[in-house]
Amino acid sequence: MRDEYDIRELHPRRNPYAKKLKQQITINLNSDTVSYFKTLAEQSGIPYQTLINLYLTDCAENKRQLSITWN
Repeated sequence: MRDEYDIRELHPRRNPYAKKLKQQITINLNSDTVSYFKTLAEQSGIPYQTLINLYLTDCAENKRQLSITWN
């Protein structure tokens, strides 16, 4: 290995995955909802936070609209 490297020869470029980076947030969820996703996580072997992200991503990509009926 070299003691020093000249980074000018590397031709830096933008990260092609920069738009796919995740943003850390704080969110309040019902404990029953968290339990539901934790149970799914145990069954599937996928972390529960990843499952929640996958579900929300699906909602956003398919432009799902919330429908609430108050009884």
